Amino acid sequence: MRLTPFRYRVALAAAAVALLGSPALASAPASASSPGSTIGGHQGEVRHVLLISVDGLHQQDLAWYVRTHPDSVLAGLMHHGLEYSRALTPFPSDSFPGMVGQVTGGDPGVTGVYYDDTWNHAVFPAGTTSCSGPAPGGEVTYFEAADINPNSLDAGQGLSGLPGSILHMTSNPVTVLNPAALPVSAATCKPILPGQYLHVNTIFEVARQHGLRTAWSDKHPAYQVLSGSSGTGVQDFFTPEINSVALGFPPGNDWTTDNAATMQYDSYKVRAVLNEIDGFNHSRAHHVGVPAIFGMNFQTVSTAEKLPTSDGLTGGYLPGGTVPGPLLTRALDYINAKVGAMVAEVRAQGLAGSTAIIISAKHGQSPTDPKDLTRVDDGAIIDGINAAWKAAHPSAGDLVAFAVDDDGMLMWLNDTSQAACNFAKNYLLTHSAAGNDINGNPVTVQSSGLKAVYAGAASAAFFGVPPGDPRHPDILGIAQHGIVYTGKKAKIAEHGGNDRQDRNVPILVVLPGLMHGQIVDAPVETTQIAPTILALLGLPSRDLQAVRIEHTRILPGAGSGFGH
Repeated sequence: MRLTPFRYRVALAAAAVALLGSPALASAPASASSPGSTIGGHQGEVRHVLLISVDGLHQQDLAWYVRTHPDSVLAGLMHHGLEYSRALTPFPSDSFPGMVGQVTGGDPGVTGVYYDDTWNHAVFPAGTTSCSGPAPGGEVTYFEAADINPNSLDAGQGLSGLPGSILHMTSNPVTVLNPAALPVSAATCKPILPGQYLHVNTIFEVARQHGLRTAWSDKHPAYQVLSGSSGTGVQDFFTPEINSVALGFPPGNDWTTDNAATMQYDSYKVRAVLNEIDGFNHSRAHHVGVPAIFGMNFQTVSTAEKLPTSDGLTGGYLPGGTVPGPLLTRALDYINAKVGAMVAEVRAQGLAGSTAIIISAKHGQSPTDPKDLTRVDDGAIIDGINAAWKAAHPSAGDLVAFAVDDDGMLMWLNDTSQAACNFAKNYLLTHSAAGNDINGNPVTVQSSGLKAVYAGAASAAFFGVPPGDPRHPDILGIAQHGIVYTGKKAKIAEHGGNDRQDRNVPILVVLPGLMHGQIVDAPVETTQIAPTILALLGLPSRDLQAVRIEHTRILPGAGSGFGH
């Protein structure tokens, strides 16, 4: 591991002083009671951790922005933080396992969460009311389809005056989840709430056990998963539905199909966090005290990377894939401004000396270089597997029970024998597939767009689970660089795969009293954020079950002396 001091021009130091109140960072009074700790390398006692996840943000994006905007808020934070330049998010690089990893310390094989939409061979399908005989398996839906009304920003709560009234959305997302859309437990014959699906506990549950307050804002009510199996980890949720109809925008848009709409949507969550910094609940209806662990997820960067164009601006990156294009640059400016608003509010409330800020991402996105993009219709591939299987087994039905293919391939099969898994693997690796490039021109890819396939027991071994585990995908396909599985042309990048551009995200830990930022070049994972947050608060990181199972370590340099 190498720690490299930041060396920015004088303007950067001035920006940091203006934003963070340094050296008041080390001396500002703490406002809420919590155990607290003094971490090696900085002087402040941490009583609050503000966790900010920016979907789609690559480490190269943060580095580029700081380099080209040396007077920015993000550059100022870097001046007081530890930047982990070789951080990886879990694989699959989906939002659900990415966020779960940050708050549990565990990878999918340990948490049991592989994606937000998966299959489980040991559950009954959603809507089952009579659980007789062995469980046939069913879809596990933990995204917008689990809402009472996925087309409404409040997910079906029934608020009037939307979208302006959205801050009055319930703090308990369970009330807007549709039980009939959830998988059904074979043990209880009852719907499985997202938190109940987790194998391990979360930092929010640990904090609650120590009497600390918690809050979180995210994009679907299904992020109730972060409350863990107890269901009590997060006291104040704010989960407006991002895939609902974007009110005030042209018909047919949800909040992700227009980048200006995404910014408006994200701004609601920023307002919730600002209210929490001020000591209120997310709606500002009740004064409850500043949470010990709280924060939010941004979507603006993600949609700016995915959309070919929006608001008259070209999405994604310039040719070469290292410099953001105009839409993405605007999105990064927006993130900088909104993070700045949070930082300013932290300082205004006298919390600068007691608040650590962590900025990371659930996932990146690939490809960044437009010329590398090949869009492939995965529906045709699945149809081909099923047709070949039934041709070889005339009395059989479809082989593929369920699949999730973004820029990786996860498949669950109706026949889970190794022979059937090998059949699917052989088909994938021996068939070409039709696709199109950034300009829509036809392209043919070999091996279904994959460079490796893990089938049956090999897939289980990849994730470190027993072959009979009912949750892991029976087929795991690692995509060739630039492959995006979609039957349309509405996106130019995706996530979920094992590409480094999907997984190399930033981790920036901003510590009160740390006068000089450092670059940490040791390889780390975003799962290490979870034990680090507990260590910063003086709580035992080994209270996390995933930390004990995977031996997840505190981020180097951020928690000296905190093994717990």
